[in-house]
Amino acid sequence: MGKPKLTIAIALLALAALATMMTITGYLVIGVLAEFLGTSRFVAGLLLGCVFARFPWIRNGKPCIVGLLPKLLRLPLMATLLAFCFVHFLMQSDVAAALCIGLTIAFVLGFSWLKKVLFARVSSSVFNFGARRNAPVAVDNTVIEGEFKEMKD
Repeated sequence: MGKPKLTIAIALLALAALATMMTITGYLVIGVLAEFLGTSRFVAGLLLGCVFARFPWIRNGKPCIVGLLPKLLRLPLMATLLAFCFVHFLMQSDVAAALCIGLTIAFVLGFSWLKKVLFARVSSSVFNFGARRNAPVAVDNTVIEGEFKEMKD
């Protein structure tokens, strides 16, 4: 990293763009859901908030998070809802809204992979000193290794 200030500025700019894109997508999804259900945006937003909400809870003496949807169902439902809105905007020939939702679908589906890759990258740079000690030494096949003993006359 030669220029840390530039790297930080680019990272903050990327995060701001991602936050803007996700906010616009949320607004678009709530609008499509409100239109589909025939209700106001407020009611559609409350409905989505209730479906995807998670609350802290204490179960068997341990803190956990509970929600209306099981953990394995949240991502497929979110991706399906986004895909429905993507198709809706494509049918209306609204390319800008469809592009925003398409980028959000790509981010939502690739987030777990991205998180794993970034964590591995950061942890390898932070904890690199411990991994090098136990790393196997590269063998050079061009070097002839031998053991010599001196004989006494």
